[in-house]
Amino acid sequence: MTEQWQPDTWRRKPIRQVPSYPDPTALCVVEERLRGFPPLVFAGEARRLKRMLADVARGKAFLLQGGDCAESFGEFHPNILRDNLRVILQMAVVLTFGAACPVVKLGRVAGQFAKPRSSDTEARNGMALPSYRGDMVNAIEFTAEARVPNPERLIQAYYQSAATLNFLRALSQGGYADLHRVHGWTLSFLDESRQGERYRHLADRISEALRFMEAVGITPEEARQIREVDFFTSHEALLLGYEQAMTRVDSTTGDYYDCSAHFVWAGERTRQLDGAHLEFLRGIKNPVGIKAGPTMSPDELLCATDLLNPENEPGRLTVIARMGAGRVEQSLPPLIRAIRDAGRQVVWVCDPMHGNTHESSTGFKTRAFDAILSEVRGFFAAHQAEGTYAGGVHFEMTGQDVTECVGGAQGITEQTLSDRYQTRCDPRLNVHQSLELAFLVAELLHARRAMNDRR
Repeated sequence: MTEQWQPDTWRRKPIRQVPSYPDPTALCVVEERLRGFPPLVFAGEARRLKRMLADVARGKAFLLQGGDCAESFGEFHPNILRDNLRVILQMAVVLTFGAACPVVKLGRVAGQFAKPRSSDTEARNGMALPSYRGDMVNAIEFTAEARVPNPERLIQAYYQSAATLNFLRALSQGGYADLHRVHGWTLSFLDESRQGERYRHLADRISEALRFMEAVGITPEEARQIREVDFFTSHEALLLGYEQAMTRVDSTTGDYYDCSAHFVWAGERTRQLDGAHLEFLRGIKNPVGIKAGPTMSPDELLCATDLLNPENEPGRLTVIARMGAGRVEQSLPPLIRAIRDAGRQVVWVCDPMHGNTHESSTGFKTRAFDAILSEVRGFFAAHQAEGTYAGGVHFEMTGQDVTECVGGAQGITEQTLSDRYQTRCDPRLNVHQSLELAFLVAELLHARRAMNDRR
């Protein structure tokens, strides 16, 4: 029998990826303070996202999830937030044209401050210190003092998330996301690039369509979809003490919602069926996700699906596949078949980033653009072969002109990674690579739509 769920029942389960706080009492005090803070998001917003994800599960929409690998306290600036939103808006426009269906926009933002680690310690020059686990836990500087987990960082993460959400809501609903500004979203360093030219051509087509719509009487004042967008937030639910503190009872339904974000997920390292992270996720009513890597078996996925979505509700559960380019064609189809044959309702999303990370010859952690694209193509091909719906993509990306992933039209090499390598954790697609990938995914969506039309 499954124990009746409460926000704290996860504390009686085995847990991984937990920071070792030197003062547990101080951590409890911070968590109690957080319980008294206002929610960051609202239950009604999470329900709206779940309805939109239900359309994705039914093949009527497409999900674009993207953002920073790990947010930082030091790079908190409105220009960075604006540019990250801007590239997501650009990608969504490109994908909408390819898919000819709505694109759900979900950011890795306003809460993505913590990262799982493959080792509890990091060694440099013969000295071992606790691993950097994200600004929500400790600092990136390699000193004994900086690497001590500090619960006060949870408070700082909350306030930065609140300010980020306020700014993003203003941009997405205050006119910045109006499709009439589609040309204005072009970043200055895209002006002379091939991707910038492709985007400008698409923007011209959108502007022509808008002029036609206005000529027949459809204006932004009458059509909300023209002047603003729904933009939702997500992060990995890693620090469960924080997530529990942000969990509230919805006054209209009596259900529990994790009000730290609209959507949260369990990662590859924390998806144990008897573990604390799935125990927490099973009880909240937000839409939730689970990462599925090459080691996940069909039986494991079915058990996780039963645990997280026992009522088989469309839009409740997203499976984020992260296989690696060399494994996707072998490892993904058995999972797809298991879900399909059992009649489970899930959103299938491709994360082509985390299975394709390697260390370059120059010592930088990087990802190859060709490998990322190969996994996306393999993901679409697997769903096409099984007669199921490839519902979305999940990218680590930035609106900045960084050099962290090799390849793409810019021709970034391992030797040029050091030019603008700025990530605090994993390598991200820059704005050129993000747009290039969006156009390539749009081609896959267009081909799928054309094939379906011929049937």
